[in-house]
Amino acid sequence: MTGATPPSSIDVVAIRGLTKRYGATRVLANVTMELRAGSLCALLGPNGAGKTTLLGIVSTLVRPSSGEVAYRAGTAAVPAGGALRQAIGVLAHDSFLYGELTAEENLAFYARLYQIEDAGRRARALLDEVGLAEEARGRPVKTYSRGMVQRAALARALLHEPRVLLLDEPFTGIDRSGAAALARTLARAVDRGCVCLVVSHDLDALAGITDHVAVLRRGKLEHEERRAGGFGADQLKDLYHRHAE
Repeated sequence: MTGATPPSSIDVVAIRGLTKRYGATRVLANVTMELRAGSLCALLGPNGAGKTTLLGIVSTLVRPSSGEVAYRAGTAAVPAGGALRQAIGVLAHDSFLYGELTAEENLAFYARLYQIEDAGRRARALLDEVGLAEEARGRPVKTYSRGMVQRAALARALLHEPRVLLLDEPFTGIDRSGAAALARTLARAVDRGCVCLVVSHDLDALAGITDHVAVLRRGKLEHEERRAGGFGADQLKDLYHRHAE
């Protein structure tokens, strides 16, 4: 960490002409779209469409072959570096949790990195919010089920109150009550003005909380649509079947 103060708000994440190649394999091809504060974009597409790669580039963890991602707070550009990374929360396939530590110890560790005040209270509130059972919080993460790890990892991603929230298959391993709790958490993040990008195949869980859909197919942006009233499950499934399959 650089110790720099993270930007107080990020209004727009502008994705411009992103292309990513791994050797001769093209994973993304000239993807251009815009993510906005107070909005949740559902990034849909079949396996291998480039969704995880796009999310990795937006998170600054993966470098594009060409194109750029521009973060803006108002009219000002947010420079790359530690301050920008502190404004981003990521839930990836790797939980970034230490298996020998408990959920509470993991959150305490990340709270020190982010210099979070009253970290204990913040951690307890988040573990309540994501629905991690009290009895599990004092056990090592390596003893957790997949769903429990997912809940703890989500708490880690939310710990520093990020302005940009990037989630890769957050509903995996979580039962329906857990998925409903996660949907409520995401709705609160949108209400706080976060920029949210969520990769998921669980279209039922996304229903009602997403107002922006982007469909990737073979690395290309096949379809993009916004709807002020949000998308229902049937509408999301229809978009997926028409543009991703």
